[in-house]
Amino acid sequence: MEVVNLIFFNSERSIILTRITVKLIHIVTFFVLTRQINETEVGWVQQSIFHRLYDTYHQDVFNFLFYLVKNRTAAEDLSHEVYVRVLKSYERFEGKSSEKTWLFSIAKNVAIDYFRKKQVRDKHAFTAFDWETEQLVSQSPSPEQFVELNEQLRHMLDALERCSGDQKMVVIMRFLQDLSIQETAEVLGWTQGKVKTTQHRALKQLRQLLEQQDGKEANSL
Repeated sequence: MEVVNLIFFNSERSIILTRITVKLIHIVTFFVLTRQINETEVGWVQQSIFHRLYDTYHQDVFNFLFYLVKNRTAAEDLSHEVYVRVLKSYERFEGKSSEKTWLFSIAKNVAIDYFRKKQVRDKHAFTAFDWETEQLVSQSPSPEQFVELNEQLRHMLDALERCSGDQKMVVIMRFLQDLSIQETAEVLGWTQGKVKTTQHRALKQLRQLLEQQDGKEANSL
């Protein structure tokens, strides 16, 4: 019983420390970005818009990138890059989509750039990156990075690593970030029909992968 209580205490303590760490990282990032925009020639209106966007969406953007790359440090670095691009490009935002979908579009492009660079580093040579067919295999997460995820979600994310880039992106947007079909289509620049088709294929493949995983676990008992 003492061992069980100790394990529970350590798990609970890890969750608290993880949440505190994430909060501190966001605070540091906010101050770095704030200093950066103050050092640029932008008006107070743009600064006000930037602060509002960051306050409203920074957690969603971070979670989106974290589910993609499965590495907290990388996700935070990419979040920083997203808001640097936001700062540089807001004047060109035409309002044809919502600010939320515009931000996710930028985050998507930042993620694509990350995986392209990672592919080059891993293979030490440039090869064409096909977003639609490539699997976006990210670094293995450390245990403390996934301490807050329940077992079912962890299994789903592991299976998602074996899906194509398009499928992975759609599942994360639709079911982990709660974007609608229309919002997902706007972010990806697709038709709603393509989103629905990709979602259907992704869920079918995930179901098969999870059933295989469950079968292996049952056989090992």
